[in-house]
Amino acid sequence: MTAGRRRDALPVAEPARVRRAALRLIRADRRAFTAVLLLNALAAAAGLVGPWLLGRIVNTVQAGGGVAEVDRLALTILLFALVQLVLTRYAQYLGHRFGERTSARIRERFVDRALALPTSVVERVGPGDLTTRGTTDVASVGRVLRDAAPEILVALVQAIFILGAVFVLAPPLGACGLLGLLGLVLVTRWYLRRAHTAYLAEGEANSALAEVLVTTATGARTVEALGLRQRRIDACLAAIERCRRTRVRTLFLRSVVYPGTDISHVLPVVAVLLLGGLLYNHGTVSLGAVVSSAVYLRQVSNPLDTILIWIEQLQSSGASFARVEGLEPTPRPASTGGTDPADDRIEVRGVRYAYDDERDVLHGVDLTVRPGERLALVGPSGAGKSTLGRLLAGIDEPGTGSVTVGGVPIADLSPDRLRQQVVLVTQEHHVFLDSVRGNLLLAAPSASEAELRAALAAVGADWVDELPEGLETELGDGGYRLDGARAQQLALARVVLADPHTVILDEATALLDPTTARDTERALAAVLAGRTVVAIAHRLHTAHDADRVAVLEGGRISELGTHDDLVAAGGPYAALWRSWHSEAGAAVGVGAGDGVAVGAGDGVAVDAEAAVEADVPVEVSSTRTGDVSG
Repeated sequence: MTAGRRRDALPVAEPARVRRAALRLIRADRRAFTAVLLLNALAAAAGLVGPWLLGRIVNTVQAGGGVAEVDRLALTILLFALVQLVLTRYAQYLGHRFGERTSARIRERFVDRALALPTSVVERVGPGDLTTRGTTDVASVGRVLRDAAPEILVALVQAIFILGAVFVLAPPLGACGLLGLLGLVLVTRWYLRRAHTAYLAEGEANSALAEVLVTTATGARTVEALGLRQRRIDACLAAIERCRRTRVRTLFLRSVVYPGTDISHVLPVVAVLLLGGLLYNHGTVSLGAVVSSAVYLRQVSNPLDTILIWIEQLQSSGASFARVEGLEPTPRPASTGGTDPADDRIEVRGVRYAYDDERDVLHGVDLTVRPGERLALVGPSGAGKSTLGRLLAGIDEPGTGSVTVGGVPIADLSPDRLRQQVVLVTQEHHVFLDSVRGNLLLAAPSASEAELRAALAAVGADWVDELPEGLETELGDGGYRLDGARAQQLALARVVLADPHTVILDEATALLDPTTARDTERALAAVLAGRTVVAIAHRLHTAHDADRVAVLEGGRISELGTHDDLVAAGGPYAALWRSWHSEAGAAVGVGAGDGVAVGAGDGVAVDAEAAVEADVPVEVSSTRTGDVSG
């Protein structure tokens, strides 16, 4: 982790780890990589013949040789030029194939790692950072492996061979050429010391900008309703300004290194011509050797230019590779007990939890969820209901205490085993850019046609039969766009197909219209019969139908019992029940300042502030249909 990085950002791999990852990718396709190196070496060797024969031509003419000898040497130069062209093209072809295969491996590893990330990590960092790494960074690494790597290999081998040829022809001229390239080394070192950090900062700024834009776009209706437009504009402008500053920094580095390298290419040629002239006058070297050395050093500027042109991309891609490799998930600790729960009894013992090491949200919670019962969690806003639900679902781990299912800590279960045991269903729903069938098969890849239709019928999604192509109808851009109610029914159908032992409902039907919500809840009640259900109840009619009700206040369970017993006790639950009835039964107009109507989620208009106090969910009405997220 580099200094100055946001605490909630995904990690960045250290340089040593990036190098190990690069070596693993090379070893995975070592035969192709070796072939690329060999062909590049042969192409570079073929390219050395031309300048050497040019020196022979100069010496032949100087010695009064015939035209036939010159023609023979010229034809030989042409022949080796053609050989070099063929070898270079085939080396590039193999290099591009190697790059594409390696790029595919990187993408596949990235997808696997992203899917293996804990939900809590993904939620903490937001979609911007992960999206940028999966698009811009992965594409940058793939582009370098496909295009830059073959060209750099060719250029590097050519540069080594050319400089070696100068030393073979005339060691003093070779030493002079190397000294002339010293400026190039100094400029490159200056650039490399600064570039990696600068490009990491640019990548992080791009992630932050993507995060601001995504959250602003997805929350546009809330922004408009609450009058937060200027605040979000200011946040976007601040993120854009940060991106501009980081890009200006990398642009400055390029503006220094490129002119410096151009000058460094000319100096060796000038130095060799001056020194070569002196040595020729003293009879130390031949004129042909001086000409060949000058041509070689002028020729070496081409591969060096290639390397230096790509070196900027390599720094950017190196930073991108570090960000991609930084996604390596932290393995779950090995379980100290069995990995298969004996039953679906959930035990919560002495649980305390805090977000980001701040004050505790839960304070020593003890709770037992019995197999097959329907438990409702109620309480005022901020009491910790949703937090406890996330702990029960294994999304977060308690700071202290334990949450076990069937005697096994939930944190010790593998992701697949955990989702077979317990599923959390929230108000958020996701429809992927795929067919209806593809969206459903995510939960049960081997489900039959009958099972898919039974799951849809269980949640009242009979509208699927009315779609143009039924289960094969494509959803999303260019296809059929689901509104919020239908999208949530599709998400609930996936839960039915997943067939978990325990279902945690965090007001999963709150976004449906009243009639659809009642129909879906009745269907779910039939599907969930015999299962353990934990319902986080914001609307207290859910608690009325539960077997038991747990009341949370200030992160603690203050009451636990049946609805009738708690109402008769006249405690906090009875007060919530009376408050909820009085608020939900009152028809009060709300002025949102911009003509936006606010409803209580059950068709009754309420005062927004009173609804919050009574823990009644407030929905902002809009003519905009629900978006399809991919």
